[in-house]
This record gives sequence, structure tokens and C-alpha cells, in this order.
Amino acid sequence: MSQTSTPTVPVLSVKNLTTSFLVDGDWKSVVRNVSFDVMPGETVAIVGESGSGKSVTSLSIMRLLASNTSRIEGEVMLNGRDLLSISEKDMRGVRGNEASMIFQEPMTSLNPIFTIGRQISEVLTRHKGMSKQEARAETVRLLEKVRIPNAQSRFDEYPHQFSGGMRQRVMIAMALASKPKLLIADEPTTALDVTIQGQILDLIKVLQEEEGMSVLFITHDMGVVAEIADRTIVMFRGDEVETGPTEEIFHRGKHPYTRALLSAVPKLGSMQNHAWPTRFPVVDMKTGLAVEPIEVAGTVEKGRTPVLSVKNLVTRFPIRSGLLSRQTGAVHAVENVSFDLFQGETLALVGESGCGKSTTGRSIMRLVDPTGGDISLDGYDVLRLDQVSLRNMRKSVQMIFQDPFSSLNPRMTVGSAISEPFIKHRLGTVKQARDKTADLLEKVGLSADMAKRYPHEFSGGQRQRIAIARALALDPKVIVADESVSALDVSIKAQVCNLLLDLQQTLNLSFL
Repeated sequence: MSQTSTPTVPVLSVKNLTTSFLVDGDWKSVVRNVSFDVMPGETVAIVGESGSGKSVTSLSIMRLLASNTSRIEGEVMLNGRDLLSISEKDMRGVRGNEASMIFQEPMTSLNPIFTIGRQISEVLTRHKGMSKQEARAETVRLLEKVRIPNAQSRFDEYPHQFSGGMRQRVMIAMALASKPKLLIADEPTTALDVTIQGQILDLIKVLQEEEGMSVLFITHDMGVVAEIADRTIVMFRGDEVETGPTEEIFHRGKHPYTRALLSAVPKLGSMQNHAWPTRFPVVDMKTGLAVEPIEVAGTVEKGRTPVLSVKNLVTRFPIRSGLLSRQTGAVHAVENVSFDLFQGETLALVGESGCGKSTTGRSIMRLVDPTGGDISLDGYDVLRLDQVSLRNMRKSVQMIFQDPFSSLNPRMTVGSAISEPFIKHRLGTVKQARDKTADLLEKVGLSADMAKRYPHEFSGGQRQRIAIARALALDPKVIVADESVSALDVSIKAQVCNLLLDLQQTLNLSFL
């Protein structure tokens, strides 16, 4: 966290920012009268949950919203210039030079067909007029600056050859290429492992000190806010409900929504003396108040036959090279993993990226083919099933993925996506499927009338809730949840965990 003096002129000054979207012929405001300043060298966090307007605020500042379906009003002063009154040509000069932005998912910002080095070099040749040789040398320096090892050799590698944390470092290097005075970071650590998240936050703080930048940090994670922000703005449903020094917000927050956000953060030791998982407080999105959970007993029945049994599971992926793509080695993704999962039990596989936990889940679902071992699921010998039997088996086990956007068909309404497995497996009439869809949407914290909308019309957190509703459509016995809440807001995460516990209680579900 930067130590700032009290300069009189802010780098960024936002006054009465109001952003509206054109919906069915009418303008609907999603951000209303937001005002704040960011001083030189200061880090200001905007915190709120999905739909609070925090990301729309940052996109409005950078004028990255479609001009034909959005309307931005108010004043956005960057280094004394009103960004809302300049031409698009001038605004392109501002982006990257005076202000840069990094996003939650770097793979959507990086071009997969160009090398990392080429993409960063392009910024330098375009905005700084460097030659190719100068740009290459500067790019290598930037990659080293963001702690990417072997920067010289990795210059010619592609985005898919980098891990999630390394890709985010590349995005930071690209954002710093033109030495901007303001860095806007929109949820840059949400999808990263906790240790990688800590490294990225430390990196941003170090670079901020070295470059003398101001940072506007968008997040839903109160832990990140405590780590990085000098001042904090709390947003709720498009309104700025509280602002002040971060320490004051944490210890003397006045607005009910601020206090509810803080109460929804799990505290170390809160599970002590409990024989089963404990529900979390959740935020009532209508009132902004925290709702304390109702305690219930556990559901695990000890001593029975496991619903899922994994013995000595091995999954390896071939490494191929050469003109004929001959196998030259293998990636040992999972080695001799064994465990039992009982009815009504939750078993956690924990580890960082690359440890094999996701591959274990995919192996159980036969989304990848294991190399060896045994998997028994609800009486099925999973590794020896033909395609027809495998389809029937998958009614008993469903998977929830980390990225809902890639698991939902963008051309289907969410109602159709949720009801599709119910209809395909002929478990009821179309009306019953529609009623079940409405019920599932309500259970995961959405309204039934959202069934007619498409995935792109929802925030990331809302899309994950839709994916969870879809997984529940067949009333499975086992749910494999692969990082299913890692990218959700803290209270939505609590709500979903509580939902899963409720379902476990009523349906005797098992969770991996």
C-alpha cells in the first residue's frame, strides 16, 4: 500500500458519473452519480458484488462501452482533461499512454495467434515510436520487471504456453509499456490461486512505487481491499454507498451493506468445534443486510458403501514432437490417487494450479481418459463403460466448471440451457422442465424471469449460478465442483455454499 502525501491535484477526478444502457428502447441507469478522486501514487479500491456497477464504472472512465447502446454522463478528468468531451481519436491516445487497464481474464485480452513479445512490442512501436530492435529490448526488460523468468526466451512464446498467473504478469507488462500515470485493474486476481494472487498484488504495489503510478483497483474481495487499498469506495446496485480510508471502512463501516460484506468473509477458526460444515452469513441483496445462517445437522452416514470409490488413479498426457508427432514423453497429471466419497459427504481436493485436482475430477467424469486405476461410481465401473452406459452414468454425477461462459451455449437462453438435460433425458414434460428451471434459478439466487435472457447478459457471478442450476437439473447423486465458487463474490460464494449444503441436507448429495 502506497504512502502518499496530500497533493492538491488528483490524477483522476470523477464527478457525478452516470452510465445508462439502452434496454428495450429505454435507457436504464446502472451507475448513478458516482464521484471520487485518485491522487498521485494512491491506490483506490472500488468494491462491490456482481451487478454493483464497479466494472461499468471503470469501463466508462476508459470509454470502452459501445457508444450506440450506452450513455455516459458526468465528468471524468484525467490529468486535467475531460475524457468524456474529447474525440475517439484523442481517447485512443489516452488509452495506454496516460491510463492503462488490465482485466480479470488475460486470455480474452491477449491474441492467441501472436507471441507475447510481439503483442507487447506493438504497444511500444505504436505509442512510443520505437524501432523493432528497441521494442524487443524494452519488452524483455518489462517481462523481467514483472518477474517472468527467462524473459529473453519466453519473448517468442504464445499465451497458451503461460500459466494464468504468468499471463496476468504479461498483461501488467503490457499495461506498463507506455508508463501510464493511472493503472485501472479490473478484478485482476480473481481467478488466480491464493499464493499467485498474493504475488500479483505484491508486484502491483512494487511497480506502483517504482513507476509513481496511481491505481484504481476493482474487486469484490474484501481481503484484497485490505491488502492493497489506501481508500475504498463501496458500491451497491449502481450507487456509491460509502467511501473513506480503508482502515476506517473495515473498522467503522457505517452502511449496512459494507458491514454485510465484511460479515460474509469466512474467519479463521469459525469452523472450530463443528462436526460438519457450517453455513455462512449471506447478504440480502434487497436490503444490503447480513442474514445469519440456520444451523442444521450433518448428513453423512458412516460405515456404508461409498457412492464414489477411486483406487490408484493414474492420468498421463502424451508429449508429442517432431514431424510425425511421435510420443517423446508424458505429463504425469495424476499419480496413484485413492479416496472414497460417501453419500451425503463433501470431500475437498485442494491444491494449486497444476497439482492434478481438476484432472482427477475430469477423469471421474471420463472427460479425459485415465491411464490406469479403478473408479466405481454408484455401481458403475466407470473406466469400462461403453458410450450408452457412460451417458446413463452421467445422470448420477454432474460437473460444475470454473469458467461458466465456456460451459454455457451463448446461443441458448439460460432457461433452455438449464432445462436441456432434463428434457434430453425425458424426465418430464416441457411444462415440468420450465417449472423446474424457474425453481432452480430461484434456488441459486436469481429470478425466474431471467430464464429468457442469454449468458452474455449476465455478470460472471450470475453465469456461474446458472451453471450450478444446470448441474442440479438431473438431481444427481454426486456433484464434482471444479473451482465452482473461486471467481464469485464473497457473499455470493457464501450463498452458493449454503445452497449446496441445503441441497446436501435435503437430497443427501455428495460433493467432490
